[in-house]
Amino acid sequence: MKIPTTAFTIILAGTLFAAPALAQPGAPLPEWDQLTPAQRDALVSTVRDRWNDAPERRERMLRHAERWQQMTPEERRSAHHGMKRWRDMSPERRERARAIYQRMRELPPEERAAMRERWKDMSAQERRAWLEQEQPER
Repeated sequence: MKIPTTAFTIILAGTLFAAPALAQPGAPLPEWDQLTPAQRDALVSTVRDRWNDAPERRERMLRHAERWQQMTPEERRSAHHGMKRWRDMSPERRERARAIYQRMRELPPEERAAMRERWKDMSAQERRAWLEQEQPER
């Protein structure tokens, strides 16, 4: 079975905790062909289990893998940073972020694009102030 590059990247990133032998601090990770059969199996089995355990999530998993493959290295770094920020958020902040995101999705495309441009021009302090004043309706 050939795994798309993005799927492999996601697999590798997501299974480093499951395969500590690969996660040598500071050491570059090997190419797929340099992994031992046991390392390859550790990586693939994690995804296989997720794939088999959640048939309703397969389409989403595949879309994410394909999208990851199309990202530039900078976009991938940004995505990792965003995932870390999300993981470190309190449940209350996550709820607020979801509500703000949903409200942004409901804006007409022109307004959403204008808001993105305004956001890019804001300083970190201005962004924090904007987020504080944007209390989502519950």
